[in-house]
Parts: sequence; structure tokens; C-alpha cells
Amino acid sequence: MIIDERIDYYPTHEYQGFKLRRGRPIPFGATMVPNGVNFSIFSSAATSCTLVLFERGASEPMVEIPFPEEFRIGNVYSIIVFDLDYERIEYGYRMDGPFDPVAGHRFDKTKILSDPYAKSLGGRNTWMNPPNWDDIYPYRSRLAFEDFDWENDCPLEIPIEDLVTYEMHVRSFTRHPSSGVKNPGTFGAIREKIPYLKELGVNCIELMPIYEFDEWENSRRHPETGELLVNYWGYSTVNFFSPKAGYAATGKFGMQVDEFKTLVKELHRNGMEIFLDVVFNHTAEGDHRGHTISFRGIDNKTYYMLTPDGYYFNFSGTGNTLNCNNPIVRKMVLDCLRYWASEYHIDGFRFDLASILGRDPFGYPLSNPPLLESLAHDPILAKCKLIAEAWDAGGLYQVGSFPAYGRWAEWNGKYRDAVRKFLKGDLGMVEEISQRIQGSPDLYYYRGPTASINFITCHDGFTLYDLFSYNYKHNEANGENNNDGCDDNNSWNCGWEGETDDPEINSLRHRQIKNAFTILMLSQGVPMILMGDEMGRTQRGNNNTYCHDNEINWLDWNLSGKNADLFRYAKQIIHFRLAHPVLRNRCHFQNCDCIGSGYPDISFHGTRAWYSDRPGTSRIVAFLLCGKHAKQGTFQDDYLYVAMNMYWEALDFEIPRLPEGMRWHVFANTSVSSPEDINEIGKEPVLENQYNFLVGPRSVIVLVGR
Repeated sequence: MIIDERIDYYPTHEYQGFKLRRGRPIPFGATMVPNGVNFSIFSSAATSCTLVLFERGASEPMVEIPFPEEFRIGNVYSIIVFDLDYERIEYGYRMDGPFDPVAGHRFDKTKILSDPYAKSLGGRNTWMNPPNWDDIYPYRSRLAFEDFDWENDCPLEIPIEDLVTYEMHVRSFTRHPSSGVKNPGTFGAIREKIPYLKELGVNCIELMPIYEFDEWENSRRHPETGELLVNYWGYSTVNFFSPKAGYAATGKFGMQVDEFKTLVKELHRNGMEIFLDVVFNHTAEGDHRGHTISFRGIDNKTYYMLTPDGYYFNFSGTGNTLNCNNPIVRKMVLDCLRYWASEYHIDGFRFDLASILGRDPFGYPLSNPPLLESLAHDPILAKCKLIAEAWDAGGLYQVGSFPAYGRWAEWNGKYRDAVRKFLKGDLGMVEEISQRIQGSPDLYYYRGPTASINFITCHDGFTLYDLFSYNYKHNEANGENNNDGCDDNNSWNCGWEGETDDPEINSLRHRQIKNAFTILMLSQGVPMILMGDEMGRTQRGNNNTYCHDNEINWLDWNLSGKNADLFRYAKQIIHFRLAHPVLRNRCHFQNCDCIGSGYPDISFHGTRAWYSDRPGTSRIVAFLLCGKHAKQGTFQDDYLYVAMNMYWEALDFEIPRLPEGMRWHVFANTSVSSPEDINEIGKEPVLENQYNFLVGPRSVIVLVGR
């Protein structure tokens, strides 16, 4: 019997006992093919390339295979190596070429380089395990296996206006001993906390960087306390395709890919989306003094923005800037995001310092950035949410003007600043707050309120508790003489700097936190809350906790009991938002009655109904939403009236009249103590006086008309 076998995968060459064949240049990276592994890597200026193969964990290579010249096609080196044990190998490259920094080249064939397309990385398998500084190849590229059983899972595609997002750090969320999980600080531990997240009401989590990074990078001892300070947040990527092994309980076994996919699958099973915070603006290689890990040694001039004399542009504030609008780098970013969307079922991406992605190779803003356009129109990413942090460390601030292509949303920094100023009682905020509550039509008139990701706090800055406990940053624990971090916090300590036993101050702080949650959840746009704000997490006044693997960052779960009133209020106001479609419109209000309901879709009021107080001297905003305009008439909803009094005395508000047969009910009143401060949805008590309401000092009320 004659067996017809494909001849494509027969070896044609041999080197030191390893059978080889010319590889396929696409896709880049290492991919399994019948009987072997296809390795493909790009370099525009290398004069030669060598594939370095290790047995997993071995200190020395088992072989170094030079690419024959006929295995290079254009600027791509590709090779098939047969009969490899996929699960037991690690690989890297040596690139030879000119070392000419002025011309942009920094080749060094003594370095073994990680593959930019590696789907898994070894060498940092457990969190904070001290590295071997003498290792000739510390960040080891590995293959990942695409045999995970997704059980028919797919991205949820929840409409963006229906999301309530919860930003968290993987390790901080469960590392505290009070978390009660099996493997604190891991992907698996987040899975254990899904019931908590569901109870809170959030339906999307946004993870701070989970790509492989080195927590030991720039580690140092505090000059006074001796405490070890590390690269904790992880905004310093070593590899964009690889989930961090140190965040996986199974990372020491090389199973971080499966553990993270299991988390995604369980989140989806529970109706929750997952976003990744991606950092395509710089890498861990730093400036000319940094380590050569991958990109610099493969093709420095292609991957980085360089000055005319060969140094690194630093629009990221971290030493280098990725050259994202170079076609090769642009393709890598696209390939990476497509990989996470298709292989990990990721629902959306938040782009750190995204304004960098719109700069040309010399740092000038582009009018039509090809990367941003490509991402917006990519067919694989078509249902993924794309969210920009619309500024960078080089001073480019694009909130409201980020190139959107009908797809991009933005972290609305102007929302954060306006709400903070209003909450602490600044004058002149009424008109701007009126815009922010409507989804910022002054910024996103042509894009709709879903372009606005509304937040008051995020990982970068004060927590919500600290926002009302500190007038000034207290970053002494960072070992930088309190010189790091921002000074423009727009915070107010309620009369005492830091912790206090004064019951009136503590009561006011809780009231202000509830006020903040109320404004956030009742604004058009997409709300995002910071991990732990719902239970009063504090960072002790530190607004730049990037270097702390300790209780400054860890979420103390005991706070959910200590501050049970905050958690209860946050949970109720989140569920209230989800219950009322009038709070989640895709299009901006018209500020008129466009459907004949007898009421405008939104109307603004002062202490007198239908009359606004003078905006320059007022500290109050009141508004009425007509439920018949919910989602532009596609749903019917209740009428909602919200009065926000940031004055230090109680004020009497005249309430707008409802249509005949309807009455006002009290959902929330932050001026009263728990549990009377907020009521069960659908069971709100009828307001006794349907004409007036005395709103307490620095308080918010929410009325439901039905």
C-alpha cells in the first residue's frame, strides 16, 4: 500500500543532529506545524540571525542554529525545526548587525533575545522570586497551546452604555490576608470573588496590566525604612502577548494561559465582561542605559522613536517610546490585540497614554493616525470596546478630541476634575457639571455619551476615601521625598488631614463618598469605579502607589464590614442605574420634548422648579429626567429627579410637578444615616410632601416618579 504524505514537512537540512527546513515567514513568532515548530522573526538591519534552543529551565542552550541565508525572505528569518518536544523547549534569538547608536542600531550578538511574538514567557514564574542575575537569558520565550476547552464561550458584547466597570489590580484585589481566597493575588483568586462582584452589580472588570513584566525592575530599598520598593503596577511591558506567570497560582507549572482563560470563561458565564489595560506606548527596555531584552536587540530603529542622534524620545515618561505608527510595529499591535480578542475572548481594551499612538516617528501628532484608524476598522476587533487614555507624558492632551473614527471612547479626565471640584464646593462649576451629567455633549457632541468613560478615581491618584480625607498627597513611603505624584488632586479633607475619631468628620466623609457614587451612577456615559472605593479603601494619602506590594495597595476586605453603609449604598445605586434605561442613553439629550411627552428629556432646576440659580455663585444642581425619553423612546421608564446641594447649609428645593396620577418616591437621601439613606429599588416610600424637599448640607437626593 502506498501512503501519500505531504512532502512540505520533510526536512531538507540538518544542523548538529537537528532536522530543519526553510520556514514560513507568516505568522511571526513560533507556531506548531506537523512534526515541528515554525520560527519566524523580522529584522530590517540584522546581518545574521541565530535560533537558540533551551531545554526548559536549563542554564545553557542545547543548540544554537544559524539561519542559512536561503532561509531569509526579505527581512524575515524563518525556519522549521523538526521533532522538538513542544512542552519542554524555550527559545530565543541572537541577532548580529551594526552597533551604531547614532544611526539607530544597537545590535549585540552576545545577547539572547526574547521573541516579541512569544505567547508565553518563562524565567519569572512566581511573584517576587529573586531572579538569577547571572542568567544568560532571563526572559525565555515559550510556546502556548491552543487546546483550551471554552465550552461555547464567546465575548458578551454588552452594549457599552449598559456597562458598570470596576478597575482592579490583579494582585491587590485578593492579596490581603482578609480576602479569604485559596491563592491570594492570582487570576484564580479573582474567580473566587465573582459572587462579590455580582452582588455589587458591576458587569465589567478592567484589569491593570497583566502582560509579562518584571516586578524587580528598578527595585530599590526605601532610604529611611529599608522597605523593598518594586515595579508593582506593571506599566513596563516585557512581552505584549504573554499573560504574567506571577499572577497565576499555576504559573510555576507554566499554566498561566489556561488559568487566565478560565477566569475569562467564568466571568462571561456570570454575565461580566473583561477589559485589559494595554501599554503600547513604551517597553521595559528603558532608555540607552536600560537592558536589552528583545526589541532593542532585534531592530531598535524600527521599534522605537529615536532622536536624530540616536537617543530615545520619551513621551511616556519612562525612558522610551514605541514607534507605533511604523508599519511593522503597527502590525505587531494589531496582531497582539487580535490574538487577545480571538484566543482569550477579551471584550475590550483600555490604552495607556493613548495619545502617543497618534504621534509620528518624530513625535508630532498625526491628523489621521494609521494605527488608531486600523484598530477602529479592524474586522476581528469590530465588537471590542476601544478606550483611550487621551493624553501622554509629553503634554499631548486630547480629551474630547482624540481621533475616534466612530469607535473610540475616552477616559474623561474633565469629568473627574469637574465632579471633584463640585463636590468640594468650588464656585463656577454648575454649567460644567450640567454638561458632564449629560455625557459631556460639549466634548462629544458628534460621538454620543458613550464616548465618555466617567470616573472620579482610578488607580492613578487618590482613592475615593482619600479624596475626602487629605488635602495634600502623602507619598513619603515611595522614597522620593514626596516629590512624585500629582499635586492637583482637587481633594478636600473635610476639616482634618488624615484619619480622625471625630464622628462628624467621618460622617461627612461617608456622605461625600455616597454623593460621589450617586453623581457617577446617575450621569450619562459609562461609569468606572476603582477597586475598593465601595468599601472605603485608603492608601493613607498616597496618590502614586506604583511601587508598593503591601497594605498600601492591598484591598482590606475587613472594610466591607467596617464601612457596611458605604458598600450597601454603592450596591444599591449601581443596581439603580442598571434598572433605569433613562440613565443609559446612546445619544445625547436634546434638552427639549422631542416625542410629545409634555416634558423635556432633561431639564435643569434650582431651588425653584424650572428656574436655575445663578451659576457663578451657586453650589447646587438639580435635574429632571423624563422616563418616556429613555433610550430615545425605545423604553419606558420612571421620571427621575436629582438635587445636589454642595452648600454647607440645608436648602429647600421646590420639586417639579409630575403628570396627573403620578407621585414622587424617595430612593436616596445622603443626608440621613444608613439604612434610611437609600431604599430598595421598586419599594421606595412615597414622599409625603410632593411639592418641596429640604436637602441637607453637602447632600444629594434622588426621587423616582411613577
